[in-house]
Amino acid sequence: MTSASASASDTARLHGEFKTPGGKLTAVDLTVRDGRLADVSVNGDFFLEPDEALLDINAALEGLPADTAPGELAAAVTARLDPSAVLFGFSAEAIATAVRRALGRATSFADHTWEIIPPTPLSTAMHVAMDEVLTHDVGTGARNPTLRFWEWQSPSVVIGSFQSMRNEVDPDGAVRHGVTVVRRISGGGAMFMEHGNAITYSIYVPQSLVDGMSFADSYPFLDAWVMEALQELGITAWYQPLNDIATELGKIGGAAQKRLANGGMLHHVTMSYDIDADKMLEVLRIGKEKMSDKGTKSAKKRVDPLRRQTGRTREEIIDVLMSTFRRRYGAVDATLSEAELRRAEQLVAEKFGTEDWLYRVP
Repeated sequence: MTSASASASDTARLHGEFKTPGGKLTAVDLTVRDGRLADVSVNGDFFLEPDEALLDINAALEGLPADTAPGELAAAVTARLDPSAVLFGFSAEAIATAVRRALGRATSFADHTWEIIPPTPLSTAMHVAMDEVLTHDVGTGARNPTLRFWEWQSPSVVIGSFQSMRNEVDPDGAVRHGVTVVRRISGGGAMFMEHGNAITYSIYVPQSLVDGMSFADSYPFLDAWVMEALQELGITAWYQPLNDIATELGKIGGAAQKRLANGGMLHHVTMSYDIDADKMLEVLRIGKEKMSDKGTKSAKKRVDPLRRQTGRTREEIIDVLMSTFRRRYGAVDATLSEAELRRAEQLVAEKFGTEDWLYRVP
């Protein structure tokens, strides 16, 4: 939690904390003198061998410019440590994030006012357009960080920003099943969904929330509340690098991200509830290479619905997800404004609903 900013008096003692997802708390206390880090003390409930390595970590940070980038902070720590040192429950990146939070350059969930937009039916093109609108607005500060749940109006496939249309979608299958295909702004793989068969949400955050983290670490960090909610539903889940959410029975979801130049960030997830795997395989082209690292020969076996693992309705699961987010972060309910809807409609007309965008990677 950030207690002061780097603009404070040079004599002010600054404190920052970061808890590694599934790991331990890393804290940093420091001062800033003449624009450089001083009196650095890294501490926490982590494990570190040998004990003397803590002195090396502090020494690595001492004297660095206060505006040092997070990657450079982590690199300085790694370079100073003996290769035999063992960091358990934390990392050089966790230390960098704690330093940045102490300086007021990185934020935590507690530093923000959060909003939730419950499931709202929109066309698929409107959903992906709304992702761009709300990510932009959080980046500019025009909207508070927000969690939004999707609701589907028609069968759809949403392909990743860099995927080939012809390689991912069988056009005959899509027409036969009345499936609309839309391209989103984030990378990652194709999502197949019909009304009632998937749970999709988007989180719009300032990039300061993941300052200092690697892309791989930011995924479980932003979805820690989801793991808590799934645990409440009787499911033990984890991130399978880079962006799959899995249980001992198989994959249940996948995530994707997009970071905008204005500082806004989109993180969204689709989890399977009751996927029609046969229909999915008639619409999507899932090749052998994609399956090569999944430990299974059948794409159908990878779809492991939440319905079977929880015995709960889709609506009940979404209610648990929302209540967990509210309890954990003090979020309040919100709605999409008329202005936001109009801007999304304009983006559909100019971008997401056009063949130029859909086929930008043929």
